[in-house]
Amino acid sequence: MSTDYDITQDKWQRFTFERKDRVLTAYITSDHPVNGVDEQMHTELALVFNCLQRDSESDIIILSARGRAFCAGGDFDWFEEQIERPERFRAIGWDAKQIVVTLLQMEKPIICRMNGAAAGLGATIALLCDIIIADETAKIGDPHVKVGLVAGDGGALIWPQLIGFAKAKELLMTGDLLTAKEAVGLGLINYAVPAAELDAKVDEMVGKLLANPKWAVRWTKTAANIPLRALAAQMMDASIGWESVSNYLDDRREAVMAFKEKRPPNLTGD
Repeated sequence: MSTDYDITQDKWQRFTFERKDRVLTAYITSDHPVNGVDEQMHTELALVFNCLQRDSESDIIILSARGRAFCAGGDFDWFEEQIERPERFRAIGWDAKQIVVTLLQMEKPIICRMNGAAAGLGATIALLCDIIIADETAKIGDPHVKVGLVAGDGGALIWPQLIGFAKAKELLMTGDLLTAKEAVGLGLINYAVPAAELDAKVDEMVGKLLANPKWAVRWTKTAANIPLRALAAQMMDASIGWESVSNYLDDRREAVMAFKEKRPPNLTGD
C-alpha cells in the first residue's frame, strides 16, 4: 500500500468517508462481523490519521464504524498466521507505533462515535481520541492478556492516564470488559447514551467545538497531548517489543486455539 493515500482516493479497503460541511466522518468498514483488525486494516490504520489531518476541507473528525461493533480487536485468523510465522508479527511493529503516534499528533479534534464494542487495539484507538461518545450498550476493554499477548499497542500507555494506575492495571491484567456506563463512571470515556441518541449527542459536541475559534481549539488539544506524546516516545518501542516476544510463547498459541474452539485454555506458564 502506498503512503500517498488520501481520503479523496478510492484506494481504501477498510474505511469509508462522509462529509457534512467542515466535518469529516471516517467509518471503519469491513466484512468482519465485529470489525476485527486484519493486516489490511492495521496497515490502513497506520495511514489514515495523517490523511485525516492533511484533509484541507475538514476541521472536525468523527471516527466511527459500520456494523454492530466499533472494533473488537485482532482477527483470530490473522492471529494464527502470526503464531505460525512470527516474522509477520514483527513486521507490523512500525505500523503499530504509527497508529498511536499519528493519533496523538493530530491537531484537529477527533470525536469517537463508539457505536459498539471496542476491544484491544479498537479500545486503544477509541481512547486516544479526544472525546468518546458511546452507545450505552457497548462494551470496552483490553483483553490482550486473554489471547496471550502483552497490551503493548497502546493500552498500557493510555489506560493509566485516564483512570489511574491501580484500576488500569487491574483491567489490563484481567482483560475484563466494562459497559459503557461503567466506563463513564471511571472517567474512561465521556458519554454513554441510548443508541437512538448517539448521533444527536455527537452532533451536539461537534456544534460546541465549531462554535469556538478553530485554532484555539486545535492548539489547546495539541498542548494537552504533549505529555501523552512524550510518554508514547518513552514507552512504545519497549511495549511493542514485549508484545512481540509474547507472540512466541506456548500459552499464546493455546489461548488463541482455546478461544477458537470455545473451551477453557490449558495454560502451562510457558
